[in-house]
Amino acid sequence: IIQVYITNAFRAYKIADHYRKKGAFVALGGLHVTSLPEEAAQHADAIFLGPGEATFPQFLRDFRNGNPQPRYFSAIRTIEEIPPIRRDLIKRNRYLVPNSIVVTRGCPHHCDFCYKDAFFEGGKSFYVQQVDAALAEIERLPGRHLYFLDDHLFGNRRFASALFDGMSGMNRVFQGAATVDSILRGNLVEKAAAAGLRSLFVGFETLSPENLRSSNKKQNLGRDYRKAIQRLHDLGIMINGSFVFGLDDDAADVFKHTVEWGVQNGLTTATYHILTPYPGTRFYQQMESAGRIVTRNWDLYDTRSVVYKPVKLSPEVLKNGYDWSYREFYSWANIFRAGVSHDNFKHTVKHLAYTSGWKKFEPVWN
Repeated sequence: IIQVYITNAFRAYKIADHYRKKGAFVALGGLHVTSLPEEAAQHADAIFLGPGEATFPQFLRDFRNGNPQPRYFSAIRTIEEIPPIRRDLIKRNRYLVPNSIVVTRGCPHHCDFCYKDAFFEGGKSFYVQQVDAALAEIERLPGRHLYFLDDHLFGNRRFASALFDGMSGMNRVFQGAATVDSILRGNLVEKAAAAGLRSLFVGFETLSPENLRSSNKKQNLGRDYRKAIQRLHDLGIMINGSFVFGLDDDAADVFKHTVEWGVQNGLTTATYHILTPYPGTRFYQQMESAGRIVTRNWDLYDTRSVVYKPVKLSPEVLKNGYDWSYREFYSWANIFRAGVSHDNFKHTVKHLAYTSGWKKFEPVWN
């Protein structure tokens, strides 16, 4: 059984072919398989399209009965009946964040460039665990720190509110991801902070309204980014801002403008991406129809390489600007400038300590 992501696809196929030649039954699943099933099927005896919570048990029954199917498509979308994770089998010392947890699947939004949107096509694109089951899973985790890997922890407000209520008093601290819109609406972010939220990954993506419109990122249109940032700062929540370079409205000044905006607004960390047309997405279809895809070497679809023809930038300017943005944002001068922008001295100290550590490990991430 091999799970395939786009940047490990060729390696996964090589391993699959190797074991099939030895007579092993090979099954492939994951984002890339769902996006390009015909490609993946050439290297497998069975493939899984979409989430596997319901289809994998069916495959096991079929396999035991000697009748495995060549394709399994996920029509049922639920995580309410899955058993607890066998964390006793995990070698925790091999994980940077061993206390990672996922309590939802997918995202309620449909951005044109998002790889995950293609994965959930044909069924529910966002669904949640039962609150009691999620709280029980949290209780089983040792230590105090948690890392929610959900694409949008605030995506179902009713679920998230009940989850944070249940976590209050657990003495946990955690990180997660959410949208600008969800930060601004209601009091959910305050509940999260009371439950232990200390750092939030926020998909700002672009400062251009035209880019937001053209990429179908409606949830950010007309939203006050600075107000969302201030709300998080007031609660002592650190911000990891996500930005995408290379959208059609981006010109050569986008790098300097984006970095300076992040520093002035006191973002703790920034994650930059080169726009990548993932197979299966609407953006890929648009780029392919326009003849703008320049390579199908999936190893390069890593958000650090230019694999399409930008509109207002040359590939060289886009790549160099991306590299410059990381160096500039994480320069000691800008780390200090962003840190002292906070009104609270405690937050300044926390910002400087956290960002300095991130700067140290940034070359490892890349």
